[in-house]
Amino acid sequence: MIKVNPDSPQRPLRELALRLGKVVLVPTPRLRGQFYLLEPGRVDPVEASRISGFTRLGEVIDVESAPRIDLVVAGSVAVTLDGARVGKGEGFSELEYAMLREVGKVNDDTPIATTVHDLQVVDRIPSLPFDVPVDIVATPTRLHYVNPRRPRPPGLLLEFLTREKVERTPYLRNYLLRTGRYNLVGRPRGL
Repeated sequence: MIKVNPDSPQRPLRELALRLGKVVLVPTPRLRGQFYLLEPGRVDPVEASRISGFTRLGEVIDVESAPRIDLVVAGSVAVTLDGARVGKGEGFSELEYAMLREVGKVNDDTPIATTVHDLQVVDRIPSLPFDVPVDIVATPTRLHYVNPRRPRPPGLLLEFLTREKVERTPYLRNYLLRTGRYNLVGRPRGL
C-alpha cells in the first residue's frame, strides 16, 4: 500500500505504482479525512492516476478504514539531502501524516519519499517539531537515501495547531472532539 499525495507532479508515480500492481491511496484534498483507494487491475492506471480519474474511479474510504501503509510519498517544493522538506506551506502533508500516526496506519519505520527536480534540492531548510522529514529523495538524476534519518512527529502536536486551522478542517475538528482533545488546541504542553 502506497500513499501518494494528490498533486499533479506525482501523477506519473501514481500511474507507475498501479502498473506495478501496487494499491495506491490518495488523500482527498484539504484533509477531509477520506482517501481514494485505487486497486490495480480494477482501474486504468493512466486514468486513475489523474485527479479527475481517481476522484471518479477510486473507492472512498475514511482514514480509520485505510489499510496499513507501506510507503508514503509526499510532495515537496524543496528538500535537503538530510531529509528536511517544505511543501506548499499549508501544512496538509503534516496533518495527514499526524492523523495516520494517530490511528496507527504509519509509524516511525514507514519510509517517506519525495520526488523533486534536481533544482528543488537545496542546502538548508529550517524545521519545526511538526514537520515531516523524508527518508528518500528521488530526482530525475539520482536516488538519495537519507542517513541518519531525522526524527518524526509522533502524531498531532496540538500546541502548534490554531483553532482557526482546526475549524477550517472539519475532519480534524471532529476527530479532536471525538477524542476529547479539542480544548488542548494551541495550548503549550503540560498545561
